[in-house]
Amino acid sequence: MSLSLARREIIRNTGVSLGGMALASLLRGNVSALGHIAPKAKRIIYLFMHGGPSQLDLFDHKPGLTKMHGQEFPASVMGTQRLTGMTSSQKSKPVTSSLFKFARHGRSGAWMSELLPHTARIADELCIIRSMNTEAINHDPAVTYLQTGHQQPGRPSFGAWLSYGLGCESEDLPAFVVMVSRGSAARPADPLYARLWGSGFLPSNHQGVALRSTGDPVLYLSSPSGIDPAARRDQLDVIAALNRKQYELHGDPEITTRISQYEMAFRMQTSVPELTDLRTESTSTFDAYGPQAKQPGTFAANCLLARRMAERGVRFIQLYHRGWDQHYNLPSDLRLQCRDIDQPCAALIHDLKQRGMLEETLVVWGGEFGRTTYSQGKLEATNHGRDHHGACFTMWLAGGGIQPGLQYGETDDFCFNVQRDPVHVHDLNATLLHQLGIDHTKLTFRSQGRDYRLTDVHGKLVRGIL
Repeated sequence: MSLSLARREIIRNTGVSLGGMALASLLRGNVSALGHIAPKAKRIIYLFMHGGPSQLDLFDHKPGLTKMHGQEFPASVMGTQRLTGMTSSQKSKPVTSSLFKFARHGRSGAWMSELLPHTARIADELCIIRSMNTEAINHDPAVTYLQTGHQQPGRPSFGAWLSYGLGCESEDLPAFVVMVSRGSAARPADPLYARLWGSGFLPSNHQGVALRSTGDPVLYLSSPSGIDPAARRDQLDVIAALNRKQYELHGDPEITTRISQYEMAFRMQTSVPELTDLRTESTSTFDAYGPQAKQPGTFAANCLLARRMAERGVRFIQLYHRGWDQHYNLPSDLRLQCRDIDQPCAALIHDLKQRGMLEETLVVWGGEFGRTTYSQGKLEATNHGRDHHGACFTMWLAGGGIQPGLQYGETDDFCFNVQRDPVHVHDLNATLLHQLGIDHTKLTFRSQGRDYRLTDVHGKLVRGIL
């Protein structure tokens, strides 16, 4: 490579917040070059309920709404808040209290719905944030916002940022793995796009690897018939030599990324089958995760796999569960969705704790927004729906240095606006990064003439939950 190309490549690789030396320091476990923060967690398991779970039917108990059930939602509470096109022109917006019973659980006295009996048993392990808020009110912008820090596509996802910033503890598995399960109430128009686990403008080796439930766990990982490991090794060596020649000519860092990805794929031909082979798990473990734990592709099976990935050093494990968009049939569909996830979520927390891994694993549960207090469409005695609502919703965190047994933030009596301790999407992401030893303002990458970061130009640390 010419001197000018070498100089240009050095500037390109070290002109961002994370240079090669800083990254090497991080991987050796030395003091972080991202703000000198002592990390509390090594990894994240993100349990994403795609569609927007109803906060006031699960975690945000509002008994006062029972007396107002069926009455017109007050315009004074609504204010000038932006509504979706599905209910903005709806003539009547009747207040809709929850049909489900609530009770306090654990020493913390956390309120939880009867739909989450297993989660209720781990109430004292959870930090329940009831004051989450976002500007986005439609699915794709809202999911994109929470996962990438921007409502428009094109930015790196959270897992990609973490892979870029901290690398991977495992040599045989990628830093960022994604699994998608279909909920019992999921509907056909419930899309999830691969760009949600994409690397955006970061080097492509930081994108998430999707683990499939049928066929090969990872696409194109298996060798064709007649190709043994020795032959594959020879092929990769030849291809790597050709790629290195190309790199010497052009200095394109994506060429070195390609070499490293080929090598990772070769190692994954052994590590992924071992990872996904659940025969070594005990009967008691399967019983803990629930009756669907042995069915590939279910949320229960994916939670069990998430624990196995955490054991093997995967940095960011993302589980998407479809089916939480209850515009209609909420009472029946919410029951189905909670039945899918309640026992596996509780089992995952318990499993991590008994293995001594919860304190270094940050578990996140939630969706892209919440649901409205008023009914979408006709309010019936035993049936109704709720529209999207971004002004307040609930998420919970566990492990990773987050304070357990805490209910943080408060909404108004109508569960429509945040009343105390608001937590914005950027604040949440800043706090999650902090727990992994990263100052969110310093994890940047220069693209198209400016420095970008996961929290854009916003975000503050939520110290009250640490």
